[in-house]
Amino acid sequence: MRDHPILPTTIVGSYPQPDWLIDRDRLKASLPPRVRAEELWRIPVPWLADAQDAATLTAIRDQEELGIDIIGDGEMRRESYSNRLANALSGIDPERHGTAIDRTGKSNPVPLVSGLIRRIGPIEVQDAGYLRRHTARPVKITLPGPFTMTQQAENAFYRDARSLAMDYADAVNAEIKDLFAAGIDVVQLDEPYLQARAQDAKSYAIDAINRALDGVEGTTALHICFGYAMVHGAGVAKPKAYDFLGELDASAIDVISIEAAQPGLDPAILAELPSKTIMYGVLDLSVPDVETPECVAARIREALRYVDPARLWIAPDCGMKYHSRAHSQAKLKAMVDGTALVRAELL
Repeated sequence: MRDHPILPTTIVGSYPQPDWLIDRDRLKASLPPRVRAEELWRIPVPWLADAQDAATLTAIRDQEELGIDIIGDGEMRRESYSNRLANALSGIDPERHGTAIDRTGKSNPVPLVSGLIRRIGPIEVQDAGYLRRHTARPVKITLPGPFTMTQQAENAFYRDARSLAMDYADAVNAEIKDLFAAGIDVVQLDEPYLQARAQDAKSYAIDAINRALDGVEGTTALHICFGYAMVHGAGVAKPKAYDFLGELDASAIDVISIEAAQPGLDPAILAELPSKTIMYGVLDLSVPDVETPECVAARIREALRYVDPARLWIAPDCGMKYHSRAHSQAKLKAMVDGTALVRAELL
């Protein structure tokens, strides 16, 4: 990846979509969609792509002005982090949905796998090109990972989940290679279901992730979390450690992104990933309060007890799309300022 400062700052994936672009009240009122949810968009189809471009440019400029080092597109063109790619593959029934139990324990409409999973063509590559053209800073884009997509689908075709995951991995692999060819510096796989389905993950997740990275040249990241604060409720106690984490040290991923602030994660567990760079969540998105730079700096210092500064990136926890733009800006400004305090101490 191109040069970045020590303790580079970035967003996990999403950034608040404007109210004029998407029905935010409706978005917040339901679980993150696994199937397409075009009814969420406020802009008619003939003008939707241009509107999404405009929102993406706003997200890019906000990050630049706030001082974020590695810029994301904010997932402005997505109804959820996973459903756009997951429903753009062949093998997904175009007429019927399946059902699956969400990590909340509720039944949710999901893609119904009725044939071979194959990537028909580029999915996020045009978005990646737009992001690359509109900032000179390093850029990162996210994709749903093969394990999580397997867990978020009803399998009516493959003999077992492992086989399905491997074909998802092949589709993701082709997309990753095209994203790097489009000039992306970091491609991140979102794999929250590694934690939600840890026993299944121990069976085949690393094989699927490594297959998705086969022959890939470029910096790769993987995000793991306990679930959005909006979905699971503010103030809900989250575990202090991950059921599936140390296993990722054997994966081909370069950077592991970890939700840490809301659960009050014990940073000692970072020692389970001695060969990885850590993208560490320092902003708790379950509370309306905005952290002070000193609070952020304290969280970073705690992580640095277990991770060398050269292996630490700074990020919020995930789920920023459910917050207002002003609130997100204030949180990210505190993150950037807190990071600057620690950088000064390391010089």
